[in-house]
Amino acid sequence: MTGIEGAWRRMSSSGIRAGAPDDGARMRTFMDEVFGMNQRPEQRRWAQVYLWALIHVSGKKTLRRIARASPLPAVAARGLHQFINASPWDWVPVRRRLTRLVAARTTPHAWTVAELVIPKRGEHSAGVHRRVDAETGRTVNCQRALGLFLTSGTQSYPVAWSLVLGGVWDSDRERRRRARIPVAEVGRTAADHVVRYAAELAEQPHLPRLPWVLDLTRCDDVVGVLAGLARLRADVVCEVSPDQQVVTGRQAPLVTTVSTLMEARHGRQTHVLLRQTPDGPVRAVPVHTHADRVGLPAPGGADEPDARPYRILERPDPEGRGPARYWLTTLTDRRVAENLRLARSHAAALSAVNALGQRFGVLDFEGRSFPGWHHHMTMASAAYVYQRLNGRRGQAVPPDPPRAPAGALAGASN
Repeated sequence: MTGIEGAWRRMSSSGIRAGAPDDGARMRTFMDEVFGMNQRPEQRRWAQVYLWALIHVSGKKTLRRIARASPLPAVAARGLHQFINASPWDWVPVRRRLTRLVAARTTPHAWTVAELVIPKRGEHSAGVHRRVDAETGRTVNCQRALGLFLTSGTQSYPVAWSLVLGGVWDSDRERRRRARIPVAEVGRTAADHVVRYAAELAEQPHLPRLPWVLDLTRCDDVVGVLAGLARLRADVVCEVSPDQQVVTGRQAPLVTTVSTLMEARHGRQTHVLLRQTPDGPVRAVPVHTHADRVGLPAPGGADEPDARPYRILERPDPEGRGPARYWLTTLTDRRVAENLRLARSHAAALSAVNALGQRFGVLDFEGRSFPGWHHHMTMASAAYVYQRLNGRRGQAVPPDPPRAPAGALAGASN
C-alpha cells in the first residue's frame, strides 16, 4: 500500500464530513455521479478530498493551504499535487457528466459564456500574457479564461472552461511543451471557443437545446460568432455595441448600425414593461424594438450576408444618464419581456464568476501546466455546483442585467 493510499484509508468518512449530518453521504453520491467513471479508485478519492477542501477551507485555495487543512494528513500535499498536476485523468467526460447533472436537477433556460481574467506573477503559467484591462486602462499580467454556464432561474452553473491562448503561446514550441499544451490548442480566438462550445453541446442529444445569451459588446468578431451559431441552428439573445452593423431593407439592402437605425422614431415600436425597484415601487420602463427584422453583414470571406432574421431591442437608461443598450435576438416570435429575462442569464453568470473567485478558488491555482489548470477549474466548478444543488444559495441576480465590461466577450486578440 502506498503512503498516499494509506493516508486515505486512515481518513474516515466522518473525517471529511462537514456541515449537515448527511453531507458526507450527499458528497459521495455527487462524486459517484460526476467522477464515477474514473477508472482508478485513488483518483476518485482524492477528487472527493479536493472537492471537500474547495468548499470548506477558508481563504485562498492553494494546494499548500488545502493540504494543511484539518483533518487531512501531512501526506495529503503529495496526493493532491499528484491528482491535480500529474495525474492524467481526462476532464472532458467529468464536465459532461457535470453538465448532464445540472440539466437534470434544474430547469435550465439558457447557455451563456463569461470571461474570467486571472492575475498572475511571472510568465510561465499556461496562457499568461500582458493585456490592457478594459475597466482600469492598466496593463496586467494575467491568464484569460472563458467559462461556459448553464442558467436556471437566477442561478448560473459553470460546466466548462477554456484558456484563450494566442501570441507566443501559439508559436513558442518550448513554452508550449513546458506547459503541456496539446497540439490542437492553437490559433483559437475567444469567438472560436464560443462556437466550439455550441458545436460540442449540439453533439450531445440528451442536453436541452437552449438559446445562447452572450455579451458581445467588446467582441471584434460579432458576425463570426453569430454565423457560427447560425450554422448550428442555435438561437441567440446577445448584447451588442451601438455601432454594431446590421443589414436592413428587402428591395435595396442597406448596411447601417443598430443605434442609427433606432434613431428613426417612425421605424420603431415602444413596449412598456413594469419593473420592481429595490425600494418597492413599480416603475414603467420603455423598451424599443425595430418594426422590421434585420440581418447581419457577410462574415469575412463569405459572399452572402447572414440571412437569418434578427430583432433589435433598445433599452434606454432608466435614469437617463447613460447610453442605451442594444440586443439582437433570433427569438423574434417571443415577447420583449421574455427576451430581456433571458438577457439576465449573463448577469447570473457574472455573479457566479464573482462567487467562484471569492469562495471556490478559480483565481488561486499556482501550477503552470495546461492540464493542471483544467483539473483545478473542473474541481472548482464541481464544488460550486455541489453547493448550489444542495441547498446553499448564491446571490440573487439584480432586476436588470448590470453593465459589466469585464465579463463581456472581448475581441479575438489577447
